[in-house]
Amino acid sequence: MEFPELINRLESYGTEQNRKIYRRHGAGENLYGVSTANLKQLKKEIKQDQALAEQLWGTGNYDARILATMIADPKQMQPELLEKWVQEDRSYPVLDALAALAAKLPDPTVWIDEWTSSDDEWIGYAGWHLLAQVATHDKKYPDDYFAPFLSNIETTLQTSKNRTKHGMNNALIAVGLRSEALEAEAVRIAKSLGKVVVDHGETDCKTPDAIAYIEKTKARRAKSKQ
Repeated sequence: MEFPELINRLESYGTEQNRKIYRRHGAGENLYGVSTANLKQLKKEIKQDQALAEQLWGTGNYDARILATMIADPKQMQPELLEKWVQEDRSYPVLDALAALAAKLPDPTVWIDEWTSSDDEWIGYAGWHLLAQVATHDKKYPDDYFAPFLSNIETTLQTSKNRTKHGMNNALIAVGLRSEALEAEAVRIAKSLGKVVVDHGETDCKTPDAIAYIEKTKARRAKSKQ
């Protein structure tokens, strides 16, 4: 698919209702308001196209950037480009999508280490979301890999910046759901931290209680196996 055709399709799929919702989630004004279903359909048609992904990202458009992360080729994604992308956007849904892409790279731990150590609220958030992605989807890492991050969460979450704090809480949940040993440590830390308060702006989003979320997810998983 050629770039002009793709942009035209993105624009045609946008709706004012989606634009209103996405703005409340930090999308800014450069957006079309394309549904997730339509983005997934475009991804299915395009599959992977690194050159097209880079063109989409360069527009600065919210929907185009999300699609860019979906069609980018992890094997062709250069470290310098990934670093550039994470520094260029301050919309958490785009950073969520970028972290999902980073998790597919040959060694995402490089970015986990760098981004979770960043003083930048949004890069920090991306790093913790990336850790959650790896904890959830990549089984090759031992429990010991996650232990230092849990210690970091215990000592710094409550004093971290708003969006970084949210990413850390989500990472605590994801790591806690990885194994029984990690669950026990995550629950202990959650009890030690107490209530985690995050300002979600004008959205209806809520910060999940880590212990309750872990228990609920475990129950759902057990039920699905019956």
